[in-house]
Amino acid sequence: QVQLVESGGGLVQAGGSLRLSCAMSGGTFSDYMMAWFRQAPGKEREFVAAMTWSSDETYYADSVKGRFTISRDNNKNTLYLQMNSLKPGDTAVYYCGGDSWRRGTTWYANYWGRGTQVTVSS
Repeated sequence: QVQLVESGGGLVQAGGSLRLSCAMSGGTFSDYMMAWFRQAPGKEREFVAAMTWSSDETYYADSVKGRFTISRDNNKNTLYLQMNSLKPGDTAVYYCGGDSWRRGTTWYANYWGRGTQVTVSS
């Protein structure tokens, strides 16, 4: 079955950068739209960014536009999220979503990783 494993989280000061990775196994990575979500303490999981299978379209939450960049390497079955100019409000567990889609303004995914913690200190 499909497995997603996130990595790259950590503690960083405000204004710093992190690069998250999500490795997929057990499925055909290049078939899927992939996405990043995050969940802050006491809040619901929210959409961050998504990329089509061919990398020709990307989507971002307004809160991260201009600071985060999603990318993928279909040869390595890996999704990335480059996060720059991090803010304390970006503190959350970041999840990789596989086979993602959008209905209206809400994003969903059929497959989930366990998440990686990102903590931004002020």
